[in-house]
Amino acid sequence: MEPVDLLVCPSCAREHPPSERFCGSCGMPLVHPAGTEQPASERQRRARKIKPEYAEGPLVKVAHAKTQYQAEFIAGLLLEEGIPCVLSATMAGYTPTLDPRDVLVPESGAQAAREALKWERPGGERPEEA
Repeated sequence: MEPVDLLVCPSCAREHPPSERFCGSCGMPLVHPAGTEQPASERQRRARKIKPEYAEGPLVKVAHAKTQYQAEFIAGLLLEEGIPCVLSATMAGYTPTLDPRDVLVPESGAQAAREALKWERPGGERPEEA
């Protein structure tokens, strides 16, 4: 077996085959040796941003987007705050059009999502007040 294929214990530095997940000596989770880790995929990088405290409970609507572009923009803003979301399109009749979209987040992240999506113009005015 090539050394690149081996996993090491971060505590006692013993090498293990890739089929093992924990060190048999000290019980620590095994890791790849320094410099041999695979770069994280886009999906893995996104998942690392999500804060667990915002990922619990049933989905609730926090925003409505008129286009796919708006929905993806809102999803990106929420992800930067650590809030996971799902974009949901409702279809009426036989229409192939999926716009507009609702932005749904887990219940535990709903208040944080609403706060993250608030927007005020410079000077403290809310858009609907102008």
